[in-house]
Amino acid sequence: MTDASGAGITREDALLLLREHLKNEKLVAHCLASEAIMRALAVKFEKDLDLWGIAGLLHDLDYEITGEDSASHGAVSAKMLEEKGVSPEIADVIKKHNAEGLGLVRSSIFEHALTCAESITGMIVATALIYPDKKISSVKVSSVTKRMKTQHFARAVSRERILECEKTGIPIDEFVGISIKAMTEIADQLGL
Repeated sequence: MTDASGAGITREDALLLLREHLKNEKLVAHCLASEAIMRALAVKFEKDLDLWGIAGLLHDLDYEITGEDSASHGAVSAKMLEEKGVSPEIADVIKKHNAEGLGLVRSSIFEHALTCAESITGMIVATALIYPDKKISSVKVSSVTKRMKTQHFARAVSRERILECEKTGIPIDEFVGISIKAMTEIADQLGL
């Protein structure tokens, strides 16, 4: 089902599609967190909320199909979305979040935003989990930025990808603040 925005799919249908293809609840939560951050960034940049949000929501749509295969992750999602009539802009930005694996280059604010947004979720969750209450609402910007400098903390999270926020014109501290706030607003959906 198409929508009135430029996304080519409603948020409800995008969520159904996500749940059809992802069974791992932690991965679904990661996608919901990425969506929340992308919507917050869309507000900041005065962009289409649904276009940016749905890109965040569906960026790992093919993950349980492609897994760690960086030569196909993102490209499979893009093909699936194009076949459903979803905006080519969403399909393209989803491919570019794995630009390194697909031999592509990120150049737009949208592309850098999705990459840093989906990457910061892991750092914020890892930080929340070391707090006694394990709540995102307890996480401070300084805690996240401090832990980013510790390579053994959440070592699977790419600091380089998070720092792409600076390519959008947002300094790291501001970006972390935007991300924590966005994730806190859906903390009940994330179980944190």
